Amino acid sequence: MNSQTEEKIKECQDVKLRAAEDTRRIVSGFQGSAGKYRIYKKCLMTALIISCLAFAGAAYYVLDKSIPSVIFVRANEEQSFSLGVPARAEIVSVSDRGESNIPRESISIDLSRTVTMMTGDTSQYQMQVKLFGFLPFKQVGIRVIEEEELIPVGQPVGVYVKTKGILVVGAGKFEGADGREHSPAKDILKSGDYILKLNGQEVDDKDVFMKAVEEADQSLQHLTIERDHILMNVEIRAVQNLEGKNKLGVWIRDNAQGVGTLTYIDGEGDFGALGHGINDVDTGALMEMGDGTLYETEIIAIRKGSKGDPGEMTGMIVYGDSKILGDILHNRVSGIYGTCNEKGKKLAGAVPIPIGLKQEITRGPAQILCTVEGEPRYYDVEITDIHLDHDNVNRGIEMTVTDEKLLEVTGGIIQGMSGSPIIQDGKLVGAVTHVLVNDPTRGYGIFIENMLEAAS
Repeated sequence: MNSQTEEKIKECQDVKLRAAEDTRRIVSGFQGSAGKYRIYKKCLMTALIISCLAFAGAAYYVLDKSIPSVIFVRANEEQSFSLGVPARAEIVSVSDRGESNIPRESISIDLSRTVTMMTGDTSQYQMQVKLFGFLPFKQVGIRVIEEEELIPVGQPVGVYVKTKGILVVGAGKFEGADGREHSPAKDILKSGDYILKLNGQEVDDKDVFMKAVEEADQSLQHLTIERDHILMNVEIRAVQNLEGKNKLGVWIRDNAQGVGTLTYIDGEGDFGALGHGINDVDTGALMEMGDGTLYETEIIAIRKGSKGDPGEMTGMIVYGDSKILGDILHNRVSGIYGTCNEKGKKLAGAVPIPIGLKQEITRGPAQILCTVEGEPRYYDVEITDIHLDHDNVNRGIEMTVTDEKLLEVTGGIIQGMSGSPIIQDGKLVGAVTHVLVNDPTRGYGIFIENMLEAAS
């Protein structure tokens, strides 16, 4: 075999090797592309599933908020409401024994359309909502109430509330007689606890409590407290401070006071005010009260609201028997409630007006009744949104102040105006509760039916 033949054979082998290498690279490329495609497909499917779940969650939330948990309707009156949701509902009546005298599926309504119903006397109904007519979604209570009229007040009042027992604000530290730092109540008492008894004796005055601890013969103190509505007994060993007095190292409070607006008075002299509860300034929790008193107050200063500063009404309260307007009986999330005395009833100078239920409220013009110029006066607002089933009961109504005079005096809604009645179409529909800190011209209100429900 000559050299030329050998070169030809070598060239053929090289071509064969290159072809094999090219084939390997092509196959490897296809395999790599297929792997990348599978990864891309998995990522795409994951993103699609997450997007679908997010959309479904958002849709569920929107639908849930579009359907109130409770609908109030008037007795012996034909009424209409529109929810505009793709759902059907079955209505059954509920007796005291929890049974219904209406056969199931006998009353079925389409919630995507306006619903008109004629009620009988006061009773309760249950509405089972089903999405698309078959998917169980939500239970809605329908409560039939008598027609009610209330007197809108809009007057500022002084509020004084005694806590139930003694409220624990927090645990503190102090220097003991031994020169060391002590905190006896730490990890035993918590912020928000209520001290009801000390060594078997009921306590409701912080000064009396502190003096009893200081003068106790023994250092071990036995306390009965309420925590999250559960009673329990605890023991704390007091430590003497630099003055030789027993101390527990705890910050406490036994009362709260402030200024708010009286919302309404009914024909019996019962009142509702504030539109929100009295919360402790330190713990933020709704204060459990022992008793409370409503006082006359005089507004002595108004700090105009601005962006970042909601403004404030400053009132002067004189705590004297001649200034008492009534007794505060309940402190609830939706406001404070009680009974006016004869002097308090005189604040109800206007005539009673009917209440407006939340499904009757519309976006558009309304008025609030408040006292920022010496006497109660109506000021124009615009209701911009209605949340039928808002998570926060105090923020069912959104509004914007449009009255030029009120904007000139207060800048919008300010602290102290909480409880100002909201009137629309001649009906009392709610009360002012909150202001948007970044825009004092805008605020929130509570439905009047929520206040009346809490008062009962």
